[in-house]
Amino acid sequence: MGLIATRQTEISSKVHPALAYVLLWGAILWLTMIEGGQASLVGLAPVNEKIYKDSHPKAYKSTVITNKGDNLDRYLLGRQFMVVLVVFTVNVSGAPLPGAELWGLPQWIVEIFLVTGFAMILFTCMVGQLASQVNAAHCMLDYIDNYFALFTLYVAMFIEWTGLLHASYVVQLLVGKLAGKPIESKEPPRTGAQSLFFWGRCLFSLTCLAFALACTIEAIFKGKTTMWAGVPNWVTFILLFIILGIVGMLEGMQIAFFAVTKIPVAERGDSKIAKAVCDILFRNNGHNLAGFMIGRQLTVVSSMFVGARVTSITDEGGNLFGVSDGLQSFFRTGFLGAFIITILGSISWQLVASAFPIQFLSNPITYLLLRIALFFEGTGICSGAWVLAAIHKHFAGFQRDEVYIGTAEERMAAELEDHESNLNLGPGHPRKLPMMDPDDAVTPAALKELMESEPEVAAYLKKLAEVEDGKPSADEE
Repeated sequence: MGLIATRQTEISSKVHPALAYVLLWGAILWLTMIEGGQASLVGLAPVNEKIYKDSHPKAYKSTVITNKGDNLDRYLLGRQFMVVLVVFTVNVSGAPLPGAELWGLPQWIVEIFLVTGFAMILFTCMVGQLASQVNAAHCMLDYIDNYFALFTLYVAMFIEWTGLLHASYVVQLLVGKLAGKPIESKEPPRTGAQSLFFWGRCLFSLTCLAFALACTIEAIFKGKTTMWAGVPNWVTFILLFIILGIVGMLEGMQIAFFAVTKIPVAERGDSKIAKAVCDILFRNNGHNLAGFMIGRQLTVVSSMFVGARVTSITDEGGNLFGVSDGLQSFFRTGFLGAFIITILGSISWQLVASAFPIQFLSNPITYLLLRIALFFEGTGICSGAWVLAAIHKHFAGFQRDEVYIGTAEERMAAELEDHESNLNLGPGHPRKLPMMDPDDAVTPAALKELMESEPEVAAYLKKLAEVEDGKPSADEE
């Protein structure tokens, strides 16, 4: 906030600090709904929406849309671009200009918090992402029972409808072919007109992606990006693909980890790396799984801020390709970089991980990034998010979903049982891993470990639960 007030950021120096404040806080507040909405809509997908139609009418309006056909996939595609665009907006609004100083702070503090962008990274993660994920993981209905959530859903669906991100569907189909498994859809086959409209948008998206890459690479080699001074252009070019790889791996890892939680231990592959990853991941009653999600968020946002530096285009040395001033102003918004990272550094990797989760686990880079994410979480640097979440929950009056819709067992007893098929998991369907609760004390730790190591025990206990619920009868069992 101090940098903006002293006109030491891109927007505040060229326009006005007031605009920078509006953009920064508007982006962060919208990010809270983008992240919380995703956790809520994915988490509520299996729940029969009739249960909360009257108690949460606005949440009902949202889930009726996302639970229809393949709309949940479409929503996830659109919201992913919104996340990247928000991070780029925060960067252009709050990133310090070269040589920025503040309040007479020592130079080493300036270097750590301002020059590297670490202050913005912590601000974005804790205020905009983690706090909302914590609350939305357990208070899904209350979190999206408002018109802000419904508006965010409409925007995400519109972004997908435009076809801008349809290159991802080309990747989706290729992934299905490579996996030898057709992409499952909950909609009837397209008509001729629908196919023409779909493939036309795919071609449009691929053309836009090629143009964005051409502009960005040209800007990099002409030194017309916001990359830190002194970094050679060829290093910036290499760094672009390193960032795409790191963000992609972290996005794919959460999909692979979500998939592997559904796979018996015996089917998790013979790779030593895969076994080591799973051993770390499911240690401490799944606490490391929650820890990874927190550390991963910090790592992804850090990478995206560096990506924003690498891909954001400036006016230095004239307009790129000799384009008009209006088009050059559009280039400066960072839209091209956000578009590239969304497709090549996020969605594509999620789709690949959904089809090949075991291969992702067997990658040594997965092991390294898991360790890094857990290290970041272990430092406690983002623990402030839990405090912010508690404050938000208190003033918003959020209650856990069980208060309104009961537990899964209670819904089953009332013949309003969940429909897991609504999640439509598998190749080509990127389902984000929800924030895990490390303090689950319902099941004894020893029994959890036994069920994990012995799938037969888990299957037997499941059958006992079915008998208790009257399906099938005890005599038949």
